[in-house]
Amino acid sequence: MEIERKWLTFGWPEGLKAAAVIRMEQGYIATRPTVRIRLEERGEQVRRVLCFKGKAGPDGLAREEIETDVTPELFQRLERLIGRSLIRKEQRRYALAGGLTLEVNHVDPGQPEAFFYAEVEFPDLEAARSWQPGPLAAYLDQEVTGTPGESMAAYWERTRGVGAEKNAL
Repeated sequence: MEIERKWLTFGWPEGLKAAAVIRMEQGYIATRPTVRIRLEERGEQVRRVLCFKGKAGPDGLAREEIETDVTPELFQRLERLIGRSLIRKEQRRYALAGGLTLEVNHVDPGQPEAFFYAEVEFPDLEAARSWQPGPLAAYLDQEVTGTPGESMAAYWERTRGVGAEKNAL
């Protein structure tokens, strides 16, 4: 089960040091339900993941998520099946109090559609509902958890999905 809150942000958070930097590429085989592939490069470590995500609950906080590693060959086959350019992301992770992690993503850097968003994953719904950003309140002031059209799948549809075929091939 994935339990998280999400915010649109502007840039990287000031005053925090990234504990990790991960370069990602991801694409969608389907968006309802979500079936996604993602390549994650963290230094010398490379991970290729096939992910299935269920429908979020009414408040948008929780949904079933199943991830499994795939071989480079299967990843390439799935990427060809998608037939569109993958979304590029740089993710920086920052340690927060209570063992939580702030994940900040720069999506499609250098492109006109580029934007930043942040997520925090939680161990349970109570923790997600009660968490306050404290010193990050000004940075995390535009929460979009559960807001229609603010998912990465929706971004995929807007930039690479139906109607984008001509530009993506």
